[in-house]
Amino acid sequence: MNDDYWESKLVARRGHLKYLEELRTLSRDNRKNATKTENMVWYEILNNKKTGFKFLRQKPLDRFILDFYCKELLLVIEVDGNSHDKKKNYDEARDKFLRNLNIETLRISTEDIMTNLNKVSYEINKFIEARKVSLFKGKTGLSGKGLKTE
Repeated sequence: MNDDYWESKLVARRGHLKYLEELRTLSRDNRKNATKTENMVWYEILNNKKTGFKFLRQKPLDRFILDFYCKELLLVIEVDGNSHDKKKNYDEARDKFLRNLNIETLRISTEDIMTNLNKVSYEINKFIEARKVSLFKGKTGLSGKGLKTE
């Protein structure tokens, strides 16, 4: 479908980024039925501004639902399970769309979360620090690549 179709279906809430109205209910359902690894990232790393920044869970944006989104950092954190192996092209197109809005995506595998949560926490915080520098001091250097915890 073309961009004019999507633009006609988007709504803005109190001046925030637009999203498809039907995603509101779906994002609420996703929050209520989060995966084990999403809950681990939320409660152990991102909840209650543990990073110093407010993250939202299952945030609708345009025609997508983002696992975790920080509007101050223009940062998305995605938890990628086995289903993402089949959606690689979709994920790449979505990341490109978000980059066009100056929103960076950090992808974390469920395997990394399950096997080394401390390392995942360290890498998320390291990425956040790099993003702060990039946004607030005009420097670049973020890769937008997935997280590697080898």
